[in-house]
Amino acid sequence: MINVIIDDFEILTRPNVSILETCKLIGINIPRFCYHEILSVSGNCRMCLVEIENGEKPVASCVTEVENGMSVLTNTPFVQKARENVVEALLLNHPLDCPICDQAGECDLQDQVKKHGSNYSRNFFKKTSVEDKYCGPLIKTIMTRCIACTRCVRYTSEIAGMDFYGTLNRGGSTEIGSYVPSFFKSEISGNVVDLCPVGALTSFPYASKARPWELRITESIDVTDSLNSNIYVNFKETEVMRVLPKPNQEINDSLISDRARYTYDANSTNRIIAALGPSSLNDKKKVKLGWKKFLPKFDKLVETKKIKFFVNDNLDFESLLVLRKIGQLYPNTTEIQSLNANKNGNFYSNTNNSFQNIIHETEGAVVFLGTNPKIENPILNTKVRIKAKNNLITTYAAGLSFDYNFLTNFINLNTSELFQGIDGKIKDLANSISTSEKPLILIGNSLKDRVSNLQSLTATLTKTIPTANILTFGLRGNSEALNMFKFKNFSYVKNDANAVNFFANSDDNIIVRKIFDANQNENIWYNTHGSDLSEKSNYVLPAASHFEREYVYVNLEHKAQKTSKALEISKGCKDLASILISGYNLPSNSKNMNFSGSFEYINEIIYNKSSSEYLKEIKSSFKNKIGSFSSFNSLKVSKYPLIGKIKDFYLVDTFSRNSSIMKNCSKEIRANFRNF
Repeated sequence: MINVIIDDFEILTRPNVSILETCKLIGINIPRFCYHEILSVSGNCRMCLVEIENGEKPVASCVTEVENGMSVLTNTPFVQKARENVVEALLLNHPLDCPICDQAGECDLQDQVKKHGSNYSRNFFKKTSVEDKYCGPLIKTIMTRCIACTRCVRYTSEIAGMDFYGTLNRGGSTEIGSYVPSFFKSEISGNVVDLCPVGALTSFPYASKARPWELRITESIDVTDSLNSNIYVNFKETEVMRVLPKPNQEINDSLISDRARYTYDANSTNRIIAALGPSSLNDKKKVKLGWKKFLPKFDKLVETKKIKFFVNDNLDFESLLVLRKIGQLYPNTTEIQSLNANKNGNFYSNTNNSFQNIIHETEGAVVFLGTNPKIENPILNTKVRIKAKNNLITTYAAGLSFDYNFLTNFINLNTSELFQGIDGKIKDLANSISTSEKPLILIGNSLKDRVSNLQSLTATLTKTIPTANILTFGLRGNSEALNMFKFKNFSYVKNDANAVNFFANSDDNIIVRKIFDANQNENIWYNTHGSDLSEKSNYVLPAASHFEREYVYVNLEHKAQKTSKALEISKGCKDLASILISGYNLPSNSKNMNFSGSFEYINEIIYNKSSSEYLKEIKSSFKNKIGSFSSFNSLKVSKYPLIGKIKDFYLVDTFSRNSSIMKNCSKEIRANFRNF
């Protein structure tokens, strides 16, 4: 530790730390434009100038490291004049169009001009202008406002993994651009809008719709992937206007995927707004029933017929709890089938460590087994990429080939050969894993259906590599919660006249269509949006979206979080738990809304055990499982090539397919696709 004096405050700090970061630790805010916590330091905006005692000139605090005995002054007249000159230089060619700028009200340049700007200008010449650049349907550019802070350039190179933006020309003619106009094809491209300190890069869908002081804000979570990133939902009256990342160092830092950021417009598009059904038993045309007419009909169906519930990992935690309770109370007349839970093994808690700690402590090899993290979980992929870029890890992949944005050693499309490599039969891979202090193995959804038992695979990997962290993750916001409940996997059954199929928040995909075609039962479609299958269903029920209710979701590290109610729920929409409680006459407390947001709560609710008891049972059974497998030879693995679970990053479920923003992005990708 070294002694440093900042504005007459003497503090102890670590060496090799910049002056700006040291000032942050003691609550002194240094103005900046180019500096950002997640990016490398460039020091080109010169806004963070400070004075060092006995120094000849001001220095940039973001690139200057503290030294023992250094005395730093951050608010002297000398520093204030230097910052005033920097602001004046930035405004020489900056347009005075704040009233029409989408960044107005939350613009860093506005804030710094108000605090450090002069009350007069010495510019008597015509301002230069820069041509706007095309970046696709998500990012709007007005490059005349750009101050060349290079945040976007560093972000695309260091975080997104593609050199999309760059600096063109030199000196006063410097401008930011992509050189060749094209779509910014990255799953996390929208984060440059948050990074840009001025109005040069703004959100295209949000353009000219609202001002920040008109918006109301609520904290929520993203449910489009299994990480459940923390977000802010900005809404105005009855409409969501935009979604922004909420910084959380334990989960998503300050980044979110484009799917999390831009699917909000589906909340007000093509929604089912009322319960529909036939007016009579023989009438195939559906009419508006409303809940007062539907609920009595649903009560009769419950009393007279067998209800088959088909659920997926989009369903919230409380609804799954109520379904489990119904299955326990009415085992003969109720059947619950899972459309996309693990088909080959029950829920397994492989670690009690947090996701952030797992990524932080990973050293050596990272192995991708049957996964495409770039589109299945973009933020997880970004965290791995940052470590790979800094040469802290070596990555291997097998089972799926995709457009990696970091250097990867691709083994084979046949995952069984990769297991042989882990078992020591592929020299380079075996040496890399054996010499790793803390390797990480990521098991994707494409592999889960092709092994004889997921727990067997995990047990064998653990015995072979005792120091490894093994992480499995689903595709949707509640994949882990669905695996916990151990519902029966779906099956194509013959026609049963005394049965009713209840599709709870299901997607219109090939699996659900086959279930429709396999029998002629009565069908109930419960979802936020309609589809071709909803047209064929006997009853169509409107669901409340995650913007309209408090729903609980469990992410890949088994951390329970909940969404927030941003909008008033439509009178025609209901959550599934309320419908089931009413139809089966359950007590009103069946939803277990006493949510504590902890791993212990989940164990107590589902397994009726404390967290310690549950973990002891898991560890003991896991040790027995390890003992029964000596090598990968005893593990049955399909030799057929794996198939990616997600074909289009922008269109993955019913909600995203009803987003016009996501449709435009998908259309852009297909228009520019080249198969070579």
